[in-house]
Amino acid sequence: MGSPGLRPLLLVLLDCCASVSAQAAATPPVTTEGFNSTEAAWMTLRPALSPRPPGTPKAPGPFSGPRPTPVTDVAALCVCDLSPAQCDVNCCCDPDCSPVDFSVFSACSVPSVTGDSQFCSQKAAIYSLNFTANPPQRIFKLVDQINPSIFCIHITNYKPALSFINPEVPDENNFDKLMETSDGFSLNSESEISFTIQSDAPDTAKYEYGVRLQTSDSFLRFPSPLTSSLCTDDNPAAFLVNQAVKCTRRINLAQCEEIEALGMAYYSSPKILRVPGLRTKAEIPITVQSILMESLNKTLARLEDTDVLNQTLVEAGDVKICTNVVLEVKYSLTYTDAGEITKADLSLLLGTVSSAMLPLEQKFEIRFIQQNTKPVPLSGNPGYVVGLPLAAGFQPQKGSGIIQTMNRYGQLTILRSTAEKDCLALEGIRTPVLFGYDMQSGCKLRLTKAITCQLAVQKVKSLLKGHGFPDYVAPFGNSQAQDVLDWVPIHFISQAPHMKDSCQLPVALVIEVKWTKYGSLLNPQAKIVNVTANLIASSFPETNSGNERTVLISTAVTFVDVSAPAEAGFRTRPTINAKLPFNFFFPFV
Repeated sequence: MGSPGLRPLLLVLLDCCASVSAQAAATPPVTTEGFNSTEAAWMTLRPALSPRPPGTPKAPGPFSGPRPTPVTDVAALCVCDLSPAQCDVNCCCDPDCSPVDFSVFSACSVPSVTGDSQFCSQKAAIYSLNFTANPPQRIFKLVDQINPSIFCIHITNYKPALSFINPEVPDENNFDKLMETSDGFSLNSESEISFTIQSDAPDTAKYEYGVRLQTSDSFLRFPSPLTSSLCTDDNPAAFLVNQAVKCTRRINLAQCEEIEALGMAYYSSPKILRVPGLRTKAEIPITVQSILMESLNKTLARLEDTDVLNQTLVEAGDVKICTNVVLEVKYSLTYTDAGEITKADLSLLLGTVSSAMLPLEQKFEIRFIQQNTKPVPLSGNPGYVVGLPLAAGFQPQKGSGIIQTMNRYGQLTILRSTAEKDCLALEGIRTPVLFGYDMQSGCKLRLTKAITCQLAVQKVKSLLKGHGFPDYVAPFGNSQAQDVLDWVPIHFISQAPHMKDSCQLPVALVIEVKWTKYGSLLNPQAKIVNVTANLIASSFPETNSGNERTVLISTAVTFVDVSAPAEAGFRTRPTINAKLPFNFFFPFV
């Protein structure tokens, strides 16, 4: 029969299980909510328990007492809302999305939003899409979610635990008091922690990375494509975020004068705040540095005057064109290391638009330049870009860094071909080795009978290798000179026929550059892994007739892609090795 003392315990546990199962079964009916309907509040009903015998003391049930007030309103919480004043794709809780945006969503990236999962009962915002409607609609429900675990929090009587404590920030008023309560710049263990909520200290007035640039009336707008190629004008420009985008506009030429985004004043009139929040004597006007005018036949002309030009509609019979339309916008913002904007420059490309050019394509670019610094040109960041020169240099002594010339187009060069094909006339004239471009050049060297083989060898080597042939090539376009171990050494190989007692004259220099695709499959970066310079020599030509001998000298550069085929890799599924105590189910088992 068992011990009589176990009966109250079994009754209490059965009462808990019955209450939990009853609440889980009481599910409200599901209703579809339209875009413009109000958010309905849902409530879960719990059936009453069986009456207890009279005279029996009431045991504290698991659902008795006040429930904790939720700290966060889950209906207003949206974890996928990442872009300010923009609709994020497939974010069903984004308040910036309209019913038109919801109709093109494929799924809800965040189907449910809940609070603290440790509570026994909590609100949950459920989002879904109704694809059977035409157009598809978003469905929103606010329900009470019951935690089936018996180890859940039902009552919270410690209110400070519901929020973080705002630390007291030292300033000129409370510094002495904080010093008395501290010992060697460490908190005193005997000091009491105050739970009084204090006002947050004011933030330092400066721009930080990714913060949108503020203007006197709003923020600096940087049109960009969103879900399609169409321009979105409410996209903010972010501090230290260099961008270069292009987007299209569907316009009506008859209304081109009324569209602000086509006019020059839309981009030159805003005044950027030097630091965020300060609107007095801290506005930086945008200075127009250059204006290029493009005609219908694509010819360009630079305007001397930088005054604001308004777009104008010109009609000639049935033909309509709009002049002074903005085609390209380039911002150049100068900032200090303290996070302040000190200068804003603007370059514009205006043009004439006809109906044949619709939809109109516009290009936008923004660059940030630190004050009192000169930007260092790179051949890629990080991988090499096709058409840019290879970064190369030499190491004067072991342990030192790589020495490079200031002219990055003169670090690794080959002979430059001309119409004359005279090697003596080409001495000192070189062409840079550009990444991804296979190159070949050559010339003719005329040797008189008086020139010896040793003198000709020195002359030809100087022509082929140039002045200061490098020893190392940078693996990436942005490799640092101090990282010597990352640089790729140039393997110099000499090939000559095996002939005894004969002078070997170099006639060709073949440079082979092996590179691979490095990094993610979505955005692979070009990395140089091996460079070989092969110097090919032949026997010194003998004089057949006359007093001159002609030798053909050539150089060649080849790029070889040695990338291995990409293979998809998956991590092994983790194994769960959890063991319960041997008496976990005591006294039931």
